[in-house]
Amino acid sequence: MSIRPLALLDLPYLYSFRDEVVGLDTARNLTRGNPLSAVGLFSYVNPSRHIYAAIANGEKESVLGGVIHLPDETFAKLLYIAPASQLNHPDLPELIENLSSQAGTWGAFHVLAEVDETSEAFVSLRKSGFSVYAWQRMWDVSDITGTDSGFEWMRVKSVHLPSVQSLYNQIVPPLLQPMEPQPKSANGWMCNEGVKCYVSVSQGGYGMVLSPLIHPEAKNVGEKLASIIGNLPDRRNRPVYVRVRSYQAWLEPVLADLGAKGADRQAVMVKHLARLVKEEQAVRATQPAGVRVQPSQANRVERKK
Repeated sequence: MSIRPLALLDLPYLYSFRDEVVGLDTARNLTRGNPLSAVGLFSYVNPSRHIYAAIANGEKESVLGGVIHLPDETFAKLLYIAPASQLNHPDLPELIENLSSQAGTWGAFHVLAEVDETSEAFVSLRKSGFSVYAWQRMWDVSDITGTDSGFEWMRVKSVHLPSVQSLYNQIVPPLLQPMEPQPKSANGWMCNEGVKCYVSVSQGGYGMVLSPLIHPEAKNVGEKLASIIGNLPDRRNRPVYVRVRSYQAWLEPVLADLGAKGADRQAVMVKHLARLVKEEQAVRATQPAGVRVQPSQANRVERKK
């Protein structure tokens, strides 16, 4: 068995698996389509992008996968595994480890993957060091309509960003925040009634995905969600989905009452590529007579080898 990076001449080979790909970044799949489509393969041509694919050549069958990293993010994401018929391939865990190692060279501290809980890929991800830190479900809200009269949302501006970040800190558990960083730019929508409702939007040619942060004290949540869904600008008849993570599971009955259709539940998994190491370091301090001061401790990040 050998694992090697995919070369430009391999692109036609990747394209042959377009109908057997298992996507591991659900929002990207819903907004940009199949990662092994003709359009998706152009991403591999740009050497300046942090996108990498590799293949494990077995004795009979091969298996391949891809990973992507945005330069301003602390994490990378597994893009896909293919073909779907080889999810129990004995070399798949080692292939996933190869993809994760590449993410480490880009400076990523974590690698994320989203997979159906019943998928055979879940087992391979666990063998490769991934663990579940949350679950999610995508809700198809394309058929929900709203009216202009009840529209209570406004675009987020720079002056609102501290309030949005405060809402994030109230909703996203601290243990999950390294994997789900707080909003860094004025992007998305917020309610006019104070910042108790915030929705970020990711979109592409194939659809739009809304990621809400809604405080449990917010009122008329169903009406508010219907309002933003039914009045999205520049929608162009694209499908619309709402992503609900486990720390906001109370939103699922609200979406169901609106007539949204929930997909199968997915495990949101993470593999840590860095760990904190405590070091003793002496510091200068004003020391009263007869009092001893213990050396302070500083944390640094050490990448796993």
